[in-house]
Amino acid sequence: MTSSTRILIVDDHPLFREGIKTIIHQDKRFEVVDEAGSAREGIEKAGLHKPDVVLMDISLPDQTGIEATRKIRFQLPRTRVMILSMHSKIDYIVEAFQAGATGYVVKESAAERLCQGINAVASGEYYLDSSISQEVVAKLMQTPVKEAKVSDSSYSKLTTREQEIMRMLAEGASKSEISDRLCISIKTVENHRTNIMRKLNLHNAMELVRYAARLGLIDVDLWKE
Repeated sequence: MTSSTRILIVDDHPLFREGIKTIIHQDKRFEVVDEAGSAREGIEKAGLHKPDVVLMDISLPDQTGIEATRKIRFQLPRTRVMILSMHSKIDYIVEAFQAGATGYVVKESAAERLCQGINAVASGEYYLDSSISQEVVAKLMQTPVKEAKVSDSSYSKLTTREQEIMRMLAEGASKSEISDRLCISIKTVENHRTNIMRKLNLHNAMELVRYAARLGLIDVDLWKE
């Protein structure tokens, strides 16, 4: 008899977790081993249970699901992560796959596509919600791994969080968007931006974009929308 696929759900909304469990329990191929309401709790429970698949929300109260995905995949390379999020913008999708996720489903599609996605990623395949436009898929496949070309000594002086915020700023994210995505205050974002500009000796947003493009952190033409 084939063993069931063991699943951990990480989402900060209890009612949504209940809905996901209801969908999963209808398929005998799957078993929910636990659930978590924050990134930290999700990382801890992933280490405890070593699930086959983690269903991960992006917007979590303590840190992003993308950061949690990166940590889980580093600790448990055999565990697959599928993002289950309300966001369908390309920046979230690209970041998720670069962090190690192998599946992405938009929450509004969960009822129809959740089990299909779980089965795909558990089998070692990639899964992308078909409600996401083909244009986004094409861009996703073309997007370079952004850290690959970085060789500037000034960039290496930035902290990991500063590097993350710098790339988001270069891609056009507003301070409020960065605040929401990273679960930090706008004042903290402003402080990080000030430190980034000082360390890199940059003076305005255009210089920041040019610097990021020169290092291969972003593709300016690709991100025009």
